[in-house]
Amino acid sequence: MLRLTVNTEEYLMIGDDIRIAFLGGTKNHTRVMLDIPKEVNVVRGKVLEKRTTDTEEKKKLAHYYAEPELQERYRKKKVQVSSTVK
Repeated sequence: MLRLTVNTEEYLMIGDDIRIAFLGGTKNHTRVMLDIPKEVNVVRGKVLEKRTTDTEEKKKLAHYYAEPELQERYRKKKVQVSSTVK
């Protein structure tokens, strides 16, 4: 799995004919634009989960959750300002 940080209006190319553009968003929501051929089937994960009634099949579906807090290596370093009085 690939984890990326992107800016607004950046895009990813998958192969020669699939482009995913990031349009921005808020803290909890991200808007993306998918530029893909009509022959490619795209289904939201929530739709797949609702359609699947078998518990064994539901367990096989991929689940992704936002991490509540980033790992230390991904955090920005805090700059400490030292105040010395002379």
